[in-house]
Amino acid sequence: MNVNKMLMMAGLAVAMISSAGSLQAQDQQQKGRGNRGGGGGNFDPAQFQERMMEGVRNRLDVKDDTEWKAIEPLVKKVMDARREQLGSSMRGAFGRGGGGGGGNGDNNGGGNRTRGGFGGEPSPEEEALSKAVESKASKDELKTKMTAFRKAKETNEKKMHDAQDELKKVLSVQQEAAALQMGLVR
Repeated sequence: MNVNKMLMMAGLAVAMISSAGSLQAQDQQQKGRGNRGGGGGNFDPAQFQERMMEGVRNRLDVKDDTEWKAIEPLVKKVMDARREQLGSSMRGAFGRGGGGGGGNGDNNGGGNRTRGGFGGEPSPEEEALSKAVESKASKDELKTKMTAFRKAKETNEKKMHDAQDELKKVLSVQQEAAALQMGLVR
């Protein structure tokens, strides 16, 4: 992955984390109590996604509900593809699980390294490569697993680019510029 793509994905991750913090603060103000303690038990992924989409709608300056109904599913498609792509990279960069998930201290989460964290479940190709690496498989087996994993990553990247191209088709130039700033299009 080239440096520009890594920076773009890191920027998106920072933006998502920043949005989460901002949304959490807004939620705390509205409820009049803090819910950040310990387990974060009040986190609702559906609410988080809804608020993120409201933020995107505002940044794209979409006032018309009919226009938003055309744009929203395409934005979700891009975000889903980006999350898949980002998840794989983040799991690889940060020890598979994105730093969570209670392990046994050996940095593999008790044998469940690829669960949770960024991007949800790993692809079968990622899982197979992980198992091959952990079991110190032969060079030939590793090469086979790496080839399959690279092909899956290329497929995911194409899926993301296709989703971005679809989104660009329905955006005005002004909206495309805002989407470019947000990392939704390239």
